[in-house]
Amino acid sequence: MKSRIQSDSLSLRASKVIPGGTYGHVSPATNLPRDFAHFCNKASGVTFEDVDGNEWIDFMCAYGAVLHGYQNEEIENAVNEQRKYGSVFNHPHEVTVALAEKLIEIIDFASWAVFAKNGSDLTTWSIRVAREYTNRPLIVKAKGAYHGVDAWCDPGLGGRIESDRADIIEFEWNDLNQLEDIFQNNTDQVAGVILTPYHHAAFAPSVMPKEDFWLNVREICSSNGSLLILDDVRTGWRLHEGGSHRHFDFAPDLSVYSKALGNGYAISACVGIDELKNAASDVFLTGSCWNDAVAMRAALTSLSICQSKRVAESVMAKGRFFCDELEKLSSEFNFKLQMTGPASMPYPWFEGDENLYQIQKFCKLASKQGLFFHPHHNWFISDAHDQQSIEQSLNLARKAFEEM
Repeated sequence: MKSRIQSDSLSLRASKVIPGGTYGHVSPATNLPRDFAHFCNKASGVTFEDVDGNEWIDFMCAYGAVLHGYQNEEIENAVNEQRKYGSVFNHPHEVTVALAEKLIEIIDFASWAVFAKNGSDLTTWSIRVAREYTNRPLIVKAKGAYHGVDAWCDPGLGGRIESDRADIIEFEWNDLNQLEDIFQNNTDQVAGVILTPYHHAAFAPSVMPKEDFWLNVREICSSNGSLLILDDVRTGWRLHEGGSHRHFDFAPDLSVYSKALGNGYAISACVGIDELKNAASDVFLTGSCWNDAVAMRAALTSLSICQSKRVAESVMAKGRFFCDELEKLSSEFNFKLQMTGPASMPYPWFEGDENLYQIQKFCKLASKQGLFFHPHHNWFISDAHDQQSIEQSLNLARKAFEEM
């Protein structure tokens, strides 16, 4: 049993001064509260240490925010150099322009870019741009999809009123008939459709798009004068170095990125087609710390690494090996584990485990071996995962299966 003295003590302190103690996706209630650490002390490469000194091999990568490993030397050197000049000023730094130019260079459909701090900042802004451009009210999204914490899309109920979602319509992922019906029943009213590259709903296996899904969604939006918005916040640079739309061979009108963009530094970006530039300039967007030169330098360096090292291909290949071997281990012990979704960010699912007890049991036993496997969220592969750390993790996973 891992020591939890400091973790429990901090949790008690937090509960007295922070609503919920620890909230949102890192809340203990969303994972395994008596088995996972609640507070982290430090991290490097593919491991982190909790406040009790326990070391973990990490397969969550700060919930996808870390693509190149914790404290990547090249990124940290660039960031430290930028810190000599400052971070947040009265005006944007030159790196703001350089980062926009880099995004436009590598994302084929993009003609402009804007920046914020979180994915939610810009998914919400993007639907406003769609409404401004089309002069229409309705936004269509997939049922169960996560696009952030704002009231139009958040997964909770607290503080929400009926009007918050009055102009949001949902359809079942991959159901093109439902999507077409929405447009037929709301002629000239749909401003845009916002979707993730594939469906990664919480507490359920990931679902890839059907072969003709994106081709048809693109056609439906274009023929109805509606914008197609890609929420690439979670998946950006883990499927394709030019954006996840390239992996699925389509072109959105707007795309939003965050998480891996800054390799742990808080930044998000939205890029769009040239026709939307005026509408984008008319939708107010600002934040006191959004022109953060340090985070932008981290993002610019991260993107350069993605290009030079072909990181999307690398993490996909590493993930494929890891997922295949983990599924084989599962079969060896007569369990039916499926690693659903892309191999670079797989969601674990035991066949017939609708109540999630089996995946919780496995992740609990894996935690005893120092593996941070989340039972209710897709995992992430970072490029810092090498053959040695992956094989070590598989050997530890074998012990968890043996005990299971």
